Amino acid sequence: MYKIVISGYYGFNNAGDESILTSIVGNLKKAIEDLEITVLSVHPQNTARRHSVHAIDRKNIRKIYRAIRNCDVLISGGGSLLQDVTSGRSIIYYLGIMMIGIFLKKKVFIYSQGIGPINRRLNRLMVRWVLNRVDCITVRDEKSKKELEDLGVCVPPIHVTADPVITLPKGDLSVGRQILEAEGLCEDFDKPLIGFALRGWQKNEKFRQAICKAADSLIHQYDANIVFIPFHYGEDMHILEEIEKEMENKAIFIKNRYDVQTLLGIVGNLDLLIGVRLHSLIFAAIMNTPMIAVSYDPKIDSFMKSLGLEILCSIDDLEVDGLLKAVEQKWDCYKQEKEVLNDRVQALQERVHMNELLLIRLLVQGEDAHEK
Repeated sequence: MYKIVISGYYGFNNAGDESILTSIVGNLKKAIEDLEITVLSVHPQNTARRHSVHAIDRKNIRKIYRAIRNCDVLISGGGSLLQDVTSGRSIIYYLGIMMIGIFLKKKVFIYSQGIGPINRRLNRLMVRWVLNRVDCITVRDEKSKKELEDLGVCVPPIHVTADPVITLPKGDLSVGRQILEAEGLCEDFDKPLIGFALRGWQKNEKFRQAICKAADSLIHQYDANIVFIPFHYGEDMHILEEIEKEMENKAIFIKNRYDVQTLLGIVGNLDLLIGVRLHSLIFAAIMNTPMIAVSYDPKIDSFMKSLGLEILCSIDDLEVDGLLKAVEQKWDCYKQEKEVLNDRVQALQERVHMNELLLIRLLVQGEDAHEK
């Protein structure tokens, strides 16, 4: 039996990171039959139950050390773990976990990560030192590869794959519809259904007001139903509560927390998604739902580029008229975009599966070294 430990931002009720873990675990189990997976999580019991894995407290150094000591490969899995914009401490944590693996002479695999921005000089030096000592690196976009090359990471080859979430199976539309109805969508389903997936971690009154005005205008112009979907349940609820108070017209605000497949089903029922969160846009791509991306981070730009699409603007530059014009343009090329999404998603899914081939190669190398 092979034993793998996965480190990442897991157990925090962030649908994006939970969907990353769902994808990684699912892909690994399909590719490798006899496998034991242990995940580092802030809520180990929840993670173990949701993903059918072993899980340990991500802060319990003794348990982490023991798990890595007994594993064959340590995976630093998905997401934007190596950056110092949202937090100055998280990058040290993730590098520290990798250093335990390196110290114990374990195979260390960087799995489809998005790298950067890394601004502090000390952090840049640490990333270069640690990543030049891991065994395999895959990143989710070309920009991340260039970031590592600029940092001086040159020892293991850097492979460009894609965000693992793109490999999730489609969600059930009927389940998504039932949830929408339970959350308050009681009016005619023949009306256009436009979803918003916002990011609530930073105060931005201008952005919030623009969203309120745009949502009200879409209700007037298109007789649309509007639904707001939280992807990071704890973090996004505050901005949604403020928008609900400020809007003139009635919209649907998802109040409950749902698992990854249910969220996919919800997004699949939309005619259009206006998304700030990366994984809301990935969910839309999986479900072939046309989207408008408002960027707060280069990873949004990179993902849209991988689909052959462009962002509308940055979060700081959002204007009501510009957003309404973008919606009108989406209706004009609706069928073409759905076809583009279908083709591009298939291509990205094929690229993600390079990870499993590289991992199997590492496991075989480890067996060969052990036999010698």
